[in-house]
Amino acid sequence: MKQFTTLKCATVCVVFFFFAVACKQPATDEAANKKPETDQATTTKADPAKLKAEIQELETAWAASDNARDINTLASFYSEDAVSLANNAPMLVGNAAIKKHIEASMAKRVKGGTTSYDVMDAYGGDNYATEVGKTTSKDSTGKVISTGKYMAI
Repeated sequence: MKQFTTLKCATVCVVFFFFAVACKQPATDEAANKKPETDQATTTKADPAKLKAEIQELETAWAASDNARDINTLASFYSEDAVSLANNAPMLVGNAAIKKHIEASMAKRVKGGTTSYDVMDAYGGDNYATEVGKTTSKDSTGKVISTGKYMAI
């Protein structure tokens, strides 16, 4: 009797196995037939000379607003999710924090001074650009009072 029960159990298992395999349908779902996508975005490199000229235009507009002490226009250069890494200050996140920092630094500046921004290098692709530049600050008599360098992404 034990042999019959074991044989019966084995038969049921084999039948169930074939039933399960026979009922399995091939995937017809669009996602199953779709080729895998890569995480790397395809970008084209921008013409460095053209990019440098475009960024220099922005820097010239920035300098005009900076020298006119136009805080609202300066703040408009920053998006809501911008991050600024100001010297000797905590990281500034968001347009409002950056605008507040601009206001505070304007209050400390000597009147009549000017600052210029010169793009030294620029490179990038479709979705990004990196700029390397230098600044020159002068007092009201035109004397250079400070120089600096920066990088913007």
